[in-house]
Amino acid sequence: MSSWLGGLGSGLGQSLGQVGGSLASLTGQISNFTKDMLMEGAEEVEAELPNSRRKEIEAIHAILRSENERLKKLCSDLEEKHEASELQIKHQSTSYRNELQQKEVEISHLKARQIALQDQLLKLQSAAQSVNSGAGSVPTTTASSSFNYGISHHAAAFHDDDMDFGDVISSQQEINRLSNEISRLESEVAHWRHIAQELKQNRSQEIDDHQHEMSVLQNAHQQKLAEITRRHREELSEYEERIEELENLLQQGGSGIAVTDYPKIHEMQRTIQVLQTEKVESAKKIEELEKQIKDISKKLSSSENDREVLRKEQERLNVENRQISKECESLKLECSKLQPYAMKQSDAVKEEESILPQSTSLEEEVFRLQQALSDAESEITRLSHLNQDNLTEDNLELKMRVQVLEKENSLLIQEKEELHLSLLKLNNEYEEIKSTTVRDMDLDSKLHDLRLNLEAKEQELNQSIIEKEVLIAELEELDKQNQEATKHMILIKDQLSKQQNEGDSIINKLKIDLNDEKKRVHQLEDDKMNITTELDVQKEKLIQSELVLNDLNLTKQELEDKIEDLVDQLNKSQNNNLNIQKENFELKEHIKQKEEELSRVRCEITQPLNQDSNSNLKDDLLKEREADIRNLKQNLSEVEQLNENLKKASFDLKMENEKLVLACKDLRLQLEESIAGNNQISLEKNTILERLKTEKGQLEAELCRAEKRLLEEANKYEQTIEELSNARNLSASTLQLEHERLIKLSQEKDLEIAELKKNIEQIGIDHTETKNILSSSLEERKQLTQLINEKEVFIERLKERSSELQDELDKYTEALRKNEILKQTIEEKDRHLGSMKEENNHLKEELERLREQQSRAAPVAEPKTLDCITELESEISQLNIIKDNLEEEIKQHRKIIEDQNQSKMQLLQSLQERKKEMDEFKYQHEQMNVTHTQLVLEKDEEIKTLQKTIEEIKTQLHEQRQGIQTENSDIFQETKVQSLNIENGSEKHDLSKAETDRLVKGIKERELEIKLLNEKNISLTKQIDQLSKDEVGKLTQIIQQKDLEIQALHAKISSVSYNQDIVYLQQQLQAFAMEREQVLAVLNEKTRENSHLKTEYHKMMDIVAAKEAALLKLQDENKKMSTKFEGAGQEMFRETVQNLSRIIREKDIEIDALSQKCQTLLTVLQTSSPNDAVGGVNSNQFEELLQERDKLKQQVKKMEEWKQQVMTTVQNMQHESAQLQEELHQLQAQVLVDSDNNSKLQVDYTGLIQSYEQNETKLKIFGHELAQVQHSIGQLCNTKDLLLGKLDIISPQFSSGSLLASQSAESLKAAKSETLSEAPQQEIEELRKLLQEKDTAIRTLQENNHRLSNSIAATSELEKKEHEQTDSEIKQLKEKQDVLQKSLKEKDLLIKAKSDQLLSINENFKNKVNENELLRQAVTNLKERTLSLEMDICKLKEENEKIVEKTREKETEYQALQETNMKFSMMLQEKEFECHSMKEKALAFEHLLKEKEGETGELNQLLNTVKSMQEKTVTFQQERDQVMFALKQKQMENTALQNEVQHLRDKELRLNQELERLRNHLLETEDSYTREALAAEDREANLRKKVTALEEKLVSSSSAMENASHQANLQVESLQEQLNVVSKQRDETALQLSMSREQVKQYALSLSNLQMVLEHFQQEEKAMYSAELEKHKQLGAEWKKKAENLEGKLISVQERLDEANAALDSASRLTEQLDLKEEQIEQLKKQNELRQEMLDDVQKKLMNLVNSTEGKVDKILMRNLFIGHFHTPKNQRHEVLRLMGSILGIKREDMEQLLNEDQGGVTRWMTGWLGGGSKSVPNTPLRPNQQSMFNSSFSELFVKFLETESHPSIPPPKLSVHDMKPLDSPRRRKIDINIPESFKDTTEPRSGRRTDVSPFLAPRSAAVPLMNPAGLGPGGPGHLLLKPISDVLPTFTPLPVSPDNSAGVVLKDLLNQ
Repeated sequence: MSSWLGGLGSGLGQSLGQVGGSLASLTGQISNFTKDMLMEGAEEVEAELPNSRRKEIEAIHAILRSENERLKKLCSDLEEKHEASELQIKHQSTSYRNELQQKEVEISHLKARQIALQDQLLKLQSAAQSVNSGAGSVPTTTASSSFNYGISHHAAAFHDDDMDFGDVISSQQEINRLSNEISRLESEVAHWRHIAQELKQNRSQEIDDHQHEMSVLQNAHQQKLAEITRRHREELSEYEERIEELENLLQQGGSGIAVTDYPKIHEMQRTIQVLQTEKVESAKKIEELEKQIKDISKKLSSSENDREVLRKEQERLNVENRQISKECESLKLECSKLQPYAMKQSDAVKEEESILPQSTSLEEEVFRLQQALSDAESEITRLSHLNQDNLTEDNLELKMRVQVLEKENSLLIQEKEELHLSLLKLNNEYEEIKSTTVRDMDLDSKLHDLRLNLEAKEQELNQSIIEKEVLIAELEELDKQNQEATKHMILIKDQLSKQQNEGDSIINKLKIDLNDEKKRVHQLEDDKMNITTELDVQKEKLIQSELVLNDLNLTKQELEDKIEDLVDQLNKSQNNNLNIQKENFELKEHIKQKEEELSRVRCEITQPLNQDSNSNLKDDLLKEREADIRNLKQNLSEVEQLNENLKKASFDLKMENEKLVLACKDLRLQLEESIAGNNQISLEKNTILERLKTEKGQLEAELCRAEKRLLEEANKYEQTIEELSNARNLSASTLQLEHERLIKLSQEKDLEIAELKKNIEQIGIDHTETKNILSSSLEERKQLTQLINEKEVFIERLKERSSELQDELDKYTEALRKNEILKQTIEEKDRHLGSMKEENNHLKEELERLREQQSRAAPVAEPKTLDCITELESEISQLNIIKDNLEEEIKQHRKIIEDQNQSKMQLLQSLQERKKEMDEFKYQHEQMNVTHTQLVLEKDEEIKTLQKTIEEIKTQLHEQRQGIQTENSDIFQETKVQSLNIENGSEKHDLSKAETDRLVKGIKERELEIKLLNEKNISLTKQIDQLSKDEVGKLTQIIQQKDLEIQALHAKISSVSYNQDIVYLQQQLQAFAMEREQVLAVLNEKTRENSHLKTEYHKMMDIVAAKEAALLKLQDENKKMSTKFEGAGQEMFRETVQNLSRIIREKDIEIDALSQKCQTLLTVLQTSSPNDAVGGVNSNQFEELLQERDKLKQQVKKMEEWKQQVMTTVQNMQHESAQLQEELHQLQAQVLVDSDNNSKLQVDYTGLIQSYEQNETKLKIFGHELAQVQHSIGQLCNTKDLLLGKLDIISPQFSSGSLLASQSAESLKAAKSETLSEAPQQEIEELRKLLQEKDTAIRTLQENNHRLSNSIAATSELEKKEHEQTDSEIKQLKEKQDVLQKSLKEKDLLIKAKSDQLLSINENFKNKVNENELLRQAVTNLKERTLSLEMDICKLKEENEKIVEKTREKETEYQALQETNMKFSMMLQEKEFECHSMKEKALAFEHLLKEKEGETGELNQLLNTVKSMQEKTVTFQQERDQVMFALKQKQMENTALQNEVQHLRDKELRLNQELERLRNHLLETEDSYTREALAAEDREANLRKKVTALEEKLVSSSSAMENASHQANLQVESLQEQLNVVSKQRDETALQLSMSREQVKQYALSLSNLQMVLEHFQQEEKAMYSAELEKHKQLGAEWKKKAENLEGKLISVQERLDEANAALDSASRLTEQLDLKEEQIEQLKKQNELRQEMLDDVQKKLMNLVNSTEGKVDKILMRNLFIGHFHTPKNQRHEVLRLMGSILGIKREDMEQLLNEDQGGVTRWMTGWLGGGSKSVPNTPLRPNQQSMFNSSFSELFVKFLETESHPSIPPPKLSVHDMKPLDSPRRRKIDINIPESFKDTTEPRSGRRTDVSPFLAPRSAAVPLMNPAGLGPGGPGHLLLKPISDVLPTFTPLPVSPDNSAGVVLKDLLNQ
């Protein structure tokens, strides 16, 4: 740990150091960079501003570079550290895991040790108490009371005296036995431990895997970071290269920015944007990392808290676990039995939910997310458990990382701010450049837009063409379909005429067969009724069982209440127990104290026993003490008795509780069984119903097949009759078999019901619970159904909305059409306006002419002209007024037209809707026709079959000569109903009568609705046509009126209002809309009903499937349960026998052990010497043995507990596996169901897709139409705009003309000039031109209008024709329908008449056949019943035999058990005798021991041991009692079995009696049958009589038939004559055919010749065409080439134009820039002049300063030299003095002389030195680190001082004129604002740094520059002297000193200089 922490600390320290170093390097780089920049500024300063900007950009770039490098270094360092830390973490995690495992092992060992020690301690305490209490004391109960098996119950039974030493041996044997058990349990424990270790290993492997995954993720994250950094670096390098290129370009281009630089500038902008985005991304990533770290830290803290909580809970739960485990097992059993129900419900729910796959998918996704969350949480918990020790260290690491990241974040933020500032500058610079480029871009965009518009218009044209083609194709197809339909109708008519003749014969035949099959169906229905009655009975029984269940539930609740009361009592008793235990404990402590006092007293007594004196007093004391002890003992005994009583009470309560729990379990089991039984019953009933349904379906299928066979084999009537009879026999036999099977089933069910009754009596409490569950499930289902209904409603609403939207679309299309019409009217009005304007112009011209005349006639008559002018002016004003009025009226008319347009739009919409409805009705009509044709065909077939049957019957009648009499009209009515039923049956087997009736009614209603709608449609079309005609008439009238008004010009236009018509139309529209909505509502309702029925059907099917699955499951479970119960009973019996035998063996072993003990005790007594030591040893051994035994018992207990826990876990696992298997099966079933649902959904989906595609096609068509309309609207708008524009042009001209006229009038008045100006004439010419143009435009518009009106008229005519056609078609169809219906009615009447005849004949036969069949069936049923009864008797006999065998076996077992019991009793008596003897021996041994051993302590120990042994014997006796009790129980069971055997015998007797009774019954039935046979014979005689009567009737009818046949013969003759005529016609047609065939052959030959000629011509034409095509292609290629050349030229010309424009723009810009530059140069010159003056002043001041400081020496320097001289050793002081002389300018010779003089010279020199120029030197205070420098030599110090002096703060500027700026130039202030803060602060830290360099440093070096180099300093106050000086003053260049050179070399160089 310490090493790891140390490593971490060192790593962090390194990282922090590197960070600091990097920061220092950054600052250093910045300072170097500023120096370089200043140098460059000094060298390359020129008066232009762009250079300063460039310098700023370069500075920013350099900073970015340096920071980027620093960040790269930091990144690499951090990555290395991260990898190292990861390796360390991995290593440490493995080590910690190993340590954890070791610790766990140690903890387990220590726990075991602790438990053992505690046990030992308790035993020792008990032993000590027993020793101290003496011989009379009773052994107290301690912690080992749990192992003593009720010792306290029988402690009083034994006396204190009968103790024996022989029990030690028995205890030893018991110890041996226990050790064996322990070894066995240890082996088991080892096995389970092995398993646990394997599990632990698996877990550790999983944890390792997870950690590995974490490391992989971290590596991936690192790789991503590395990639990002790499990309960043690459991008930065690219940007650097780009920046360098830009710099080069800037240097080349200078100040002028050319046009070619624009793309590069754009690139720069892009790079800056990319940099910004990257910075933002990096900031976001850092934030995300911080968030992740915070989340991890939060999770760690929460996991720690959770761990602590879990520890506490674990301790609490360990206690509760054992109690809950039992309850859990019982609950698991319940759950396992209740699971099938839950699964059913879940299946149902899932099946319902499968309807909504989207929601399930969502839920699955949610579930996955939850699982992922739970997995993540589990992983976190695992990691938290593993890394308990590492958490704090990890937290530290995380905190450090967070700090580092925060630092990085702050740096990044700074960079971001700098970038922002640079961006702002760049944006300001490049806004000018952008403004120029924007113009070009605008032009390009406009061109592009125009091209796009062209393309769009072309597309629209193509679409319109395609639509036209499609419409034409559709029209052709419709024509074809009409033709085909007409042909088809003609064919159908022919077929119907043929089929009418054939249909009669077929129908009769079918009716006979159908009657037979109806009777069968009636029988089946009777059977069904019987079964339903049985079901009702069973339902009643079920209700009774439910009542019983309710009673049981009440009892259960009462029992539960009792249990709760008992539990409360138990809790109270436990609390009391605890209190008593506490009191016991206190009493024990009290006793201990008393015993200690006793021991002291004894000691005191023993001491003075030797002394005889004061003996009486001691005896008294002893007596008192003894009395106290007795009292205490009595108290103790009372307390113990109380304790025992309480324990007994608690034990009793526990027993009662267990009994109640068992009772509860039994009740639950019974309930579950009852539920299972009920479910079985319900499932069986369902299966019976389903079977019946399937059988009914099969019968119906067979009926269908029989009908088909009859139709196929109509010609072979005799064969078919035989086959039908066979089929009937077969069907009858099958029916009989099925009936028999049903009877058998019913009998079996009766037996099962009897058994179930017994079960129901035992079972049935949980029925209410199941009911509740069912009710809850039903509620859930209801909710689901509600949801589904809501969804369906929602879907329907959506459909309605879609329909509404479609309606709106239609309305809009109609509105557009109306708009077109209105536009046409507007165009006409515009034309009228144009004509008016023309007339206006004519009037103007006339006015002008008049004016000219006036001007000419002015000198003659001035007043006349004036009058004329005034009159004209008044006329003009009136005309203007009239014009305004007209314009207003036009506006009003426009409004009216717009309203009319709207109304027309609405009408068009309604028309479209009616058209749609018409199409729908047509489609429905076609469908109805198809269905009618199908029905007619079927009826014809039936008629044919019936006719054939009639003919055959007639032949039979002729042969047999029997009389037939027709029955009444009632039969006729019945047959009618039957025929209807037959039709329904052939169409739909499943539908009931009510449903068919309903459908028929619905069809009739629909037909009525169709008729009504058709009539409405016709009326509407008529109204619309009238309206259109009226509107056209009105418009023509309006136009005529307008023309009249325009000619008149003074009359006003009277507008015709259409408001009434519009209102009327709107009302009609509303009425139609209402009707349409009603129809739609009806349709929606029908669709809803259909959907509901479908959903209900699907639900029913699902429920049936679920029930079948549940039935199968229950059957399987029942089988398993039955096998289990059978096995369990036998296993219980075996186990009891085994247990008894084992108990006997153990008793034998114990007796042997006791005998051995006795022998060993005898040997011990014989060998033992009278010495005390031996006895002590024996007692010690005995104690050790006892301890060992206790330990072994404890170990056994632990092992058993461990084993139980393991077993419970294994059982749980097994249960879970079973549950999982069940779930698997259920899921498979569900998957199958889902697949079915999916298939259904797919089918629905395909249907929906088809409908959607159809809708889409419709929409597309509408869209095309809309596009066309919009296009036309656009064209109209353009024309309107053109016209309005022209109007606007004309109106100002008119006003200008009037103004001119007024001006001319004034001039006439003033000057009376004869000549007119030329301007009006020019205007007139222009107006004429305009008029001509307008005329042409009007003509074109008129032509367009005519075309449109023609097209509209054509369309309206087409529509009318279509309507007429449809009406005619409908009428024709109706006529056809009427004809068909009449024919159908006629055929029906014929069929009914013939079917009546057939029925009257067949019914007599059928009655007799049915009676015979009934008798046969009764006989066969009785036989089968007897057989089944015999079978049952055989089964019962076999069962009886089995039971007898079982009873014999049980009796033998019982005898064996009795024998064993007797033996045991004998053995027990013997053993008791042996025990008595042993006790006597033990007493003898005790006496001997008492004689031998005088000490009381050992005796007491032995007595205690003997007591414990006696208690054990008591326990053994208890066990024996238990065994006896078990034997008694077995005896009771045997008696019960015997009772059962007797019961079975009674049953046998009863069954025999029933057999005899049944035999008697059979005899009776046979007698009854004989009687019935006689009665049948009598009936036969009666029937024969009736037959004779019928024959007589037949004879009479035959005479009638002969008459009818005579008439028929006559008809046949007439028909034959017709046939002859037809045959003649046929021969003639045949001749014609042969002729036509010959002609066809001739035509074919001529055709072939023509084809040959045509092919020849085609070949020639193809050759011609190919030649011409090639020529055309060549020409086209040439033209294309020319076009391409021209295009190239055009492009080049355009490019030149663009370049010229750009050049012009740039030239204009350059001129502007030049002007600016000139102004700037003037300003700069002024500034330069000011600077020059300032410089002169400064130079003068400098010269003065230099002069004043030339002869002075630095005071500090001299002081330092002086002090240094004294600090240097005496040998080297000469050197110091020489140095001083050289500095002061003393020659070497003078210095040597002075040095030779030694002391005197020095003193003089000193005084002179101190006296000279000390004033000028300023004083610097010494720093504390200077003292260390005094130890070094003077030369070294001096060298250091010179080195420090040689480093200037700022490089010396070249004093140029351009740098001298005025103090407050506005340009510099602006720059100052834009300068980043880092540059503003450069000077301050520099000065700060310089102060701490060297002790020799003068304060002069800390000066600040006078001027800001290159405009980078802060803009401070105006005057130079207030600014720093050092930049202005000339400074010396620094010496280039290499680092390798020593200080001496440097000095020498300096001195040489």
